[in-house]
Amino acid sequence: MKTKCVAYFRVSTVRQGESGLGLDVQRETVSRFSFSHNMETVGEFTEVESGKKTDAERPQLAEALATCRKLGATLVVSKLDRLSRN
Repeated sequence: MKTKCVAYFRVSTVRQGESGLGLDVQRETVSRFSFSHNMETVGEFTEVESGKKTDAERPQLAEALATCRKLGATLVVSKLDRLSRN
C-alpha cells in the first residue's frame, strides 16, 4: 500500500512563477522522492509568496496542510526552505 503525500511548491517572486524558474526543479525533486519512497501524490499546491509570510498569509500552504489532515497524507517539499526562511 502506498503512503499518500501532498506536494507543496513555492517560489518567492512573480517573475520566478511566470518563468517556471525553480518550479520545474522542485517538481522533479518531489516526484523522484515520492517514487523512491512508494508514495502516491494525492494533491499539489503551488504558491508565489515570500517565505517570510505567516501560514495565514500563504493560502496554498494552508490548503495543502488541510488536505494532509483530511486524507492522512504527508506534506512533501523539495527543500525545507520552501516552507520557511528560518
